[in-house]
Amino acid sequence: MQLSTSILLLIALAPLAGCLLAGFFGKFIGRAGAHSATIAGLLVACGLSFYVLYQTTAGGAAVYNQNLYTWFEIGKFSASVGFLVDHLTAMMMVVVTFVSLLVHVYTIGYMAEDPGYQRFFSYISLFTFSMLMLVMSNNFMQLFFGWEAVGLVSYLLIGFWYKRPTAIFANLKAFLVNRVGDFGFLLGIAAVLYFLGTMDYATAFAGAPSLVGKTLQITQNHAWDAATVICVLLFIGAMGKSAQVPLHVWLPDSMEGPTPISALIHAATMVTAGIFMVARMSPLYELSGSALSFVMVIGATGALFTGLIGIVQNDIKRVVAYSTLSQLGYMTVALGVSAYSGAVFHLMTHAFFKALLFLGAGSVIIAMHHEQDMRYMGGLRKYMPITWITMWIGSLALCGVPFFAGFYSKDAIIEAVGESHRWGSGYAYFCVMAGAFVTALYTFRQMYLTFHGKERFTVVAEHGHGHDHHPVDDPSVPHHDAHGEEHGATHDEHHAGHEPGVLHHAPKESPWVVTLPLVLLAIPSLLVGFFTVGPMLFGDWFGQAIHVDEANNVLGELAHEFHGALPMALHGFLQMPFFLVLAAFVITTYIYLFNPALAGSIKKALKPLWVVLDRKYWVDDLYFALFARGGVKLGRFFWRAGDAAVIDGALVNGSAGLVQRIASGARRLQSGYLYHYAFAMILGLILLLGGFWLVGQ
Repeated sequence: MQLSTSILLLIALAPLAGCLLAGFFGKFIGRAGAHSATIAGLLVACGLSFYVLYQTTAGGAAVYNQNLYTWFEIGKFSASVGFLVDHLTAMMMVVVTFVSLLVHVYTIGYMAEDPGYQRFFSYISLFTFSMLMLVMSNNFMQLFFGWEAVGLVSYLLIGFWYKRPTAIFANLKAFLVNRVGDFGFLLGIAAVLYFLGTMDYATAFAGAPSLVGKTLQITQNHAWDAATVICVLLFIGAMGKSAQVPLHVWLPDSMEGPTPISALIHAATMVTAGIFMVARMSPLYELSGSALSFVMVIGATGALFTGLIGIVQNDIKRVVAYSTLSQLGYMTVALGVSAYSGAVFHLMTHAFFKALLFLGAGSVIIAMHHEQDMRYMGGLRKYMPITWITMWIGSLALCGVPFFAGFYSKDAIIEAVGESHRWGSGYAYFCVMAGAFVTALYTFRQMYLTFHGKERFTVVAEHGHGHDHHPVDDPSVPHHDAHGEEHGATHDEHHAGHEPGVLHHAPKESPWVVTLPLVLLAIPSLLVGFFTVGPMLFGDWFGQAIHVDEANNVLGELAHEFHGALPMALHGFLQMPFFLVLAAFVITTYIYLFNPALAGSIKKALKPLWVVLDRKYWVDDLYFALFARGGVKLGRFFWRAGDAAVIDGALVNGSAGLVQRIASGARRLQSGYLYHYAFAMILGLILLLGGFWLVGQ
């Protein structure tokens, strides 16, 4: 059975149609028309994506790989628009459209009062279209189109509130950092074209073994392995898009955008594009152990060290943002040990529970009148029971508690790293194991500060005065951003004169358009791992979509010990990751429920470490000093030395001055006296005769 081309086109183009309607005709169709058109497009795309997934798994549909349109042909090279739909693509299509659909519904409630309502719906539908083109592509050219398109829409969404300087700064930062990664990505695609002579996936993967023994002379005294060069360059693109160290700095700042896009772009879909790309390129990566070690070490560093920063964050969205960085590190580590299906499986489970946590954080922000600082929350569980329960489900999934979705994917990654003997696997194993403790530490801290303990906010009348409130963790200590400037917690919308912790109305549960997506995301966050771990991780569910050499098949080794989802979860209660999560639970429970003053004491005792984490290892400061301020200084040097001195000074003003000086000198010769002219003629005659005489000699 063959999948229908028209169905695949409809999946990709339905969100684009909704985008165009909301974007160009938003004023005519109004707010209701804008969200109705875009949600209808997503309903079509999501429903058909589930149909495609069913057909490829249970319906016996063959892998679909066809070119639909040829863009250009130059000699033997061609660029086409086409679709490759196998199990990997079908799973990604479902994740992208399902999460996007729920975000669209959620946005109705979250952005209800925003004047850019129609524009926002247009952007998020455009993002969905771009992401679908990326995951459905069957060639590198279309992949790059989708890659750049999601980057563009991310720029538009992060800076959606364009009147706020912090939002504009954040979207420029995201755009520029991603350009660094995209430059490497483009070079990697060029290297594929150079060595394999094609842009088509199937042809390139079939010709991949021919890369063995081929080299590229990049430096004078060393020939670089062609497969290693291609894979490292492609991964540099993934480092930008998937926010890997050291190109991770843009993602926490992107929280300046509205909360729905934090869930859509920076948790579930866009940042996982790099993970998907490396998994898709597995036939190339299996040719280079050096490239895989590079991938693994980068991912392990991000998994642990970016997670540590989350412990000191007080902004509810930034805690989840640093959690995203850490979990992306886990996925990258899995790629590095050739556990590609483990990385993609964690991508899927993470999409559900991380979108849930972001949307849950947004629900809290709505209830707290756009307050995002957790030090001014507390005790919200009695006001927001649905948000509280669903966020606990997402948190337990994130921590990898047995039976929750995150456990199956996260535990498999840790075990796969432990099974690997690749260079750097020992370091990676330490990082992912320690990361389990760190993840639980900042996750439980977030939940306790937000929903449990005493209320640290004051409800006053519209024109009343607030009473004293006592936030934990000593908020009097100013927080410093990358510029070294003091500021408070970032607010989704800044209200002039807003006093932290003072609310004009008591918090209340969010409307159903906000809570319904939370419930629908909580269900797969709880159940999807249990029902899919067997076939996706230890079966041959992905088929030819993912290629692993037998010598590198760590998941194949783990499959011998897998006896079902239930025994795996029960065994998980006896494993070290669970004991680390339990230890973090005990520590945070004691501190934040029974002895809140201890948090401040620990902070003072560990002040040097706190400063290191609060300053984010000074990576932002280094980039500002080296690239931002350094770039400005370099520009000023070229302006003074090049523009002012050479162009204006020497070429423009200098040439004019030279002509003026020559003219002034020549003018003095034209004195008007006859004897001056006679003298000049005699002198000239003498010089002329002297010249003839010298020639004669």
